[in-house]
Amino acid sequence: MIFSRKRLWGAAALAGWMFAGAALAADIKVSGPWSRATVRGASVGVGFLTVANTGKEPDTLLGGTTPSAEKVELHETRAEGGVMTMRALPEGIAIKPGATLVLKPGSYHLMLVGLKAVLLPGEIVHLTLNFAKAGPIAVDLPVESFGASGPTAEPPQISY
Repeated sequence: MIFSRKRLWGAAALAGWMFAGAALAADIKVSGPWSRATVRGASVGVGFLTVANTGKEPDTLLGGTTPSAEKVELHETRAEGGVMTMRALPEGIAIKPGATLVLKPGSYHLMLVGLKAVLLPGEIVHLTLNFAKAGPIAVDLPVESFGASGPTAEPPQISY
């Protein structure tokens, strides 16, 4: 089979693009994922974790998907004038090179909207985080007890 230079350069460009995406995904490290149990009839749940950008390029956490809910949104809770407020972050959260983003109670968090079933302690929520550059990264959120303030045991760090 004979390849033209145009096809050869096109194939090389495609391979380079695919490799660049894989390299960026390796620069995102997710650790400490967890969720809280919900009561029967609850339509929302939460997810918490830590994301470290070990690369030289900024990236943005855009949200995610899960079979456990209709959608996964990023939210921020903060005190404004003595009142706690929560707002959605549809543009995502930027993570600078070398920076770490902590999603925790009372701060940034994942909101699981439109839960399809109750979240019970001991269960696992399978979730895919979506990043602007690194792409999708699969994460499992162990479900902790009602009102938990953190995971009961630190799961091993997962690097992609």
